[in-house]
Amino acid sequence: MDIHSKLNLPNYRQQSAEVTAALDQLKKQPVALEIANLTKEFPSDAGPRRVLNDVSFKVYQREFLSIIGPSGCGKSTLIRLLACLEESTDGLILLNKYPVRETGADRGMVFQKYTLFPWLTVKKNVMFGLEVSGRGKFDAEIEARQWLDIVGLEEYADLYPAQLSGGMQQRVAIARALANKPQVLLMDEPFGALDAQTRAKMQAYLLQIWEKIDITIIFITHDLDEAVYLSDRILVLKANPGEVQELVEVPVPRSRTPEQFLSPEFLATKFHLEELIHPGHIRSADDFKVVKMVGEKDK
Repeated sequence: MDIHSKLNLPNYRQQSAEVTAALDQLKKQPVALEIANLTKEFPSDAGPRRVLNDVSFKVYQREFLSIIGPSGCGKSTLIRLLACLEESTDGLILLNKYPVRETGADRGMVFQKYTLFPWLTVKKNVMFGLEVSGRGKFDAEIEARQWLDIVGLEEYADLYPAQLSGGMQQRVAIARALANKPQVLLMDEPFGALDAQTRAKMQAYLLQIWEKIDITIIFITHDLDEAVYLSDRILVLKANPGEVQELVEVPVPRSRTPEQFLSPEFLATKFHLEELIHPGHIRSADDFKVVKMVGEKDK
C-alpha cells in the first residue's frame, strides 16, 4: 500500500460539482494576464545564469492564483517581472491582450517587508499614490478613508506606521496598493514575516477584500497550506531554472474556512504539492505534517 492510500486521501483531481462549476465559470472570464515564454537570465562570471525558462500561463479576471515552488525556482523574480521591476530576457507579458513593458497603476504590488513611508500617517500613506496620479487632496482623502474602512483600519488613519502591528501595517500596504484601482494585485510573500496567528487573520482579511472588489490576485508563497486555502489555482514551478511544472486546480469549495485545512480535498491537494516540490520526501504518514491555522473564531 502506498503512502497516499495509507493517508486515506482522495485523488486531488476529484472535484465536487460545486467546485467544477466554479472553475468552469472562472475559465469563461476574460484573460486578465497572459505570460508567454517568459525567460530571465542574470549575468555571472561563468556566463548568463538562467533563473526562469520559457514560463507560460494565463490568469483569468478575478482569479486568485498562487505561485509556489522549491527554493531557487524564481518565484520572486517572476512577480518582479510581472510588475516590470525587472526586465525579462525574452518573452511577453500581456495585460488585457496588450504588452506591458513598464510599471503602471494597472498592477499593484505588496512586498513581504513593510514598505510604508514612516514619516507619513496611515491615511497619508494611502493618499500618496492617489495624489501622485493627480487626484486632489480632498478627493484623495475621501478615497483613502474608504479603503482604510475596507481593510478595517479607518480608526487608525492618523497614526504612524511605527504605532501599528506588523499585520496592521500590511493591511495599510494592501489598501495603498488597491487605492489606485489596479486590475491585478501582485503579492510577494506578504505574510511571510508574520506570526502564525496574525498570518491566519491576514489571510481571512485578504479573502474578504478579494470577495468585495473586482481584482485579480497573483500571490507568491512558500506555505502550502496558505496556497491551498487562498487560491483558485496554484502554479507550481520547478527550480534551476524555474519552469512550469503543473497548474493545479484547487478542489476545495468556497467560501473558505479554517476548518477546511483538515478536509480530505485540502489534504490531498497539499500532499500532491508536497510531492511536486519535494519528490520522495514523504515516506510515511509522520512525514506529512498537518497544520491547522488559527481563524477568527479561535481568538
